[in-house]
Amino acid sequence: MKFHIHTYGCQMNVRDSEAVEALLIAEGHEKASNEEEAQLVIVNSCTVRQKAEDKALGKAGNLIADGKITGVMGCAVKRLGADIFRRLPALHFAVGPRMFSRIPDIVERITSVPAAVMPRRILEVGENEIPKGLGAHPSAVCTGTFSDVHSFVTVMIGCDNRCSYCIVPDVRGHEWCRPFDEIVSEVKSLAERGVKEVCLLGQSVLRYNDSGKTFPDLLRALQEIDGLLRIRFTSAHPSGCTDELLSAYRDCPKVCRHLHLPVQSGSNRILSEMGRRYTREEYLKAVAKMRAFDPQFAVTTDVIVGYPGESEEDFEMTRSLMDEALFDNSFIFKYSPRPGTKSSLMEDDVSKEEKERRNQVLLSDQERRGIELNSRLINSVRRVLVEGPSKRKSERWSGRDSGNRIVVFEPCEGISVGSEVDVKILEAHAQVLVGEIV
Repeated sequence: MKFHIHTYGCQMNVRDSEAVEALLIAEGHEKASNEEEAQLVIVNSCTVRQKAEDKALGKAGNLIADGKITGVMGCAVKRLGADIFRRLPALHFAVGPRMFSRIPDIVERITSVPAAVMPRRILEVGENEIPKGLGAHPSAVCTGTFSDVHSFVTVMIGCDNRCSYCIVPDVRGHEWCRPFDEIVSEVKSLAERGVKEVCLLGQSVLRYNDSGKTFPDLLRALQEIDGLLRIRFTSAHPSGCTDELLSAYRDCPKVCRHLHLPVQSGSNRILSEMGRRYTREEYLKAVAKMRAFDPQFAVTTDVIVGYPGESEEDFEMTRSLMDEALFDNSFIFKYSPRPGTKSSLMEDDVSKEEKERRNQVLLSDQERRGIELNSRLINSVRRVLVEGPSKRKSERWSGRDSGNRIVVFEPCEGISVGSEVDVKILEAHAQVLVGEIV
């Protein structure tokens, strides 16, 4: 049957959806070009914030009302368990984030009987099972030419950090690292099929360790793969910004000069309350180490505003840290209490209005900072991996430099997706660089 997958949330959810797509195609199902023509629709859910969970479950409810076979997978299923069927009584199936490989079998159970007796409320949650199907890619089972430039590769799942606000350890389980050789084999296969850039995924990816083989060891192994041009990874933690990591950067020119390093707050008091296990000073030292290695090294971050007890002074400390760190980009979130976390037991005492104000202040700060940093790159030449036509102006093409900066450029004649070009930067905006091929 024809299927469609709606994905909410992080890159790990995107990768899980790709794997489910590959598993379903391998069983003879067909990917629909849109939701309307699909008979089976799966919603991959996020629960890191209540708004994200409500959006995913609301979508699933609408699909059920349209008469489609509907399933929900992902983190919201793990959080809610059987209670998901109280919110969605007519849901056909629900599958936790470590159990997605069972979806083809579940679909077979549902579709092998007449519609009048089609089973519903099938639940597969699991606890800490080793997930299967992590290496499945649609390109391996689809006919035709594979033209994707970029691919996600899961290297570890789960998290043991237990930050006070975060539900991820409860829904994705304890940390588990994929076998080293399995990851290398997957990336080799992707490179052979034309992938030029991979992004290695893990909740705290720098903690990767498979029988003594560390994350820097993995970077060095992937550096040797023919055809692969770039290696990215997310997310990082300041404790992983070691001399060993810097050594891997020096040894591996394919590893992009960009680090996504969530800070969450610039106040040592709030960082301690959050259980982040570093201070403001230690965080800034990690950023300085990267910039000392390469002054144009790009650092991006995540920030939470309105954490319980966050005072105006705490907030201003976050503002000053962000200016000192000179983030190339920042993803700013308003605090949302999640059931079962330590912070959910605290009074959510920062008003919605104040959270919104602080959010807007940081967004404005980042706009200013982005223009300032990108303006420094005017007249420089950036090596850009071509991704395709610009979304805003089709006469221009778009790609990214090593620092993950979006670069749009012209002329486009003779340029192909997946190639690398040198672009002289002529204009700078907060989120985009504009230039011409040289």
